[in-house]
Amino acid sequence: MSEQYELTILMPCLNEAETLAICIRKAKKFLAESGVNGEIVVADNGSTDGSQQIAEQEGARVVHVPEKGYGAALIGGCNGALGKYIIMGDADDSYDFLHLSPFVEKLREGYDLVMGNRFKGGIEPGAMPPLHRYLGNPVLSFIARLFFPCKIGDYHCGLRGYNRASILKLGLVTTGMEYASEMVVKATLNHLKIAEVPTTLKKDGRSHAPHLRSWSDGWRHLKFLLMHSPNWLFMYPGVILFLLGLALTAILCFGSIQIGSVGLGVHTMMYAAAAMMVGANLVMFSLFVRSYASVTGFIPTESKLDRWLAHISTERGVVIGLMLFLAGVAVTIVAFCLWGRTGFGGLSPEIMMRITIPAMLFIVVGIEVIFGSFFIGILHIKHK
Repeated sequence: MSEQYELTILMPCLNEAETLAICIRKAKKFLAESGVNGEIVVADNGSTDGSQQIAEQEGARVVHVPEKGYGAALIGGCNGALGKYIIMGDADDSYDFLHLSPFVEKLREGYDLVMGNRFKGGIEPGAMPPLHRYLGNPVLSFIARLFFPCKIGDYHCGLRGYNRASILKLGLVTTGMEYASEMVVKATLNHLKIAEVPTTLKKDGRSHAPHLRSWSDGWRHLKFLLMHSPNWLFMYPGVILFLLGLALTAILCFGSIQIGSVGLGVHTMMYAAAAMMVGANLVMFSLFVRSYASVTGFIPTESKLDRWLAHISTERGVVIGLMLFLAGVAVTIVAFCLWGRTGFGGLSPEIMMRITIPAMLFIVVGIEVIFGSFFIGILHIKHK
């Protein structure tokens, strides 16, 4: 849709008859006093309390979004907006629609996404549940900053402004509350210009329960962050497990060790070997996700690992896996020969397990690398 306004103030709405009118009036007052050429759009998500009629009576334009969900409403509203810039905010009268100038100024400066920060602007007593204020929001925002190179302090602020064209290019798809995280994560991964301005939060004016569900929506946010960061989900834990298991296995190959009153022997070696196999699997999963991403583009693939992975062919992976497998077979033959020297009779478990465990590791990891290389090759097949 072509741009007809500089700004669209977008409000997602599901049964907000109690507070919708005052939100629209505040937004209209801001447009009138600031001189910004703008419109007010209510993205209605199937309200049954007359919210649509209230919006129209107050002079807002209603965009009907049949697909349920916070994200779905905002995506539908964004698609139907006529402004170059969009400032989105909940229709529960918790956000300050009278003071949107800092958002507009940053957008005019060329920022693609301007986030509000409620912790810097001020949170009215009772406006945010303690669970969200002191645990949920800080923890999820910290994880997001750890996973992605963005210094946003309030990842889940519902009052934010953005350049409509820039955000549409991101292809946002989540329909639930995790939409808030998806916007920031994908904007960060695609190197959009992001700024943050203080904003306030006051207790909403609704009598019904909020749409946000603390634990289920918190999990959806966390799941989204993990699924879009294969390094933190798979690669880093896998490398740590593999290296720790490798170090312990290598040490125990030469005999048991004593650490204080704790003795580590062949049984510990079995668990170390298991850690190596789990670590190898996690690293392979990371490579699978990176390969899938390079084909589908669901996350940008620009790291050194991605460039290295692009040069690893199926054939090379198969050769590496085959070498590991043959090394395991060779060690197994050594163990078989030692067994033969005893006339294939009884053997010391301590001695033989220090040989057969590494042999098993080479064989299993080698087979995983061989078939994993084929799978990566399949993921890279171009198809219409």
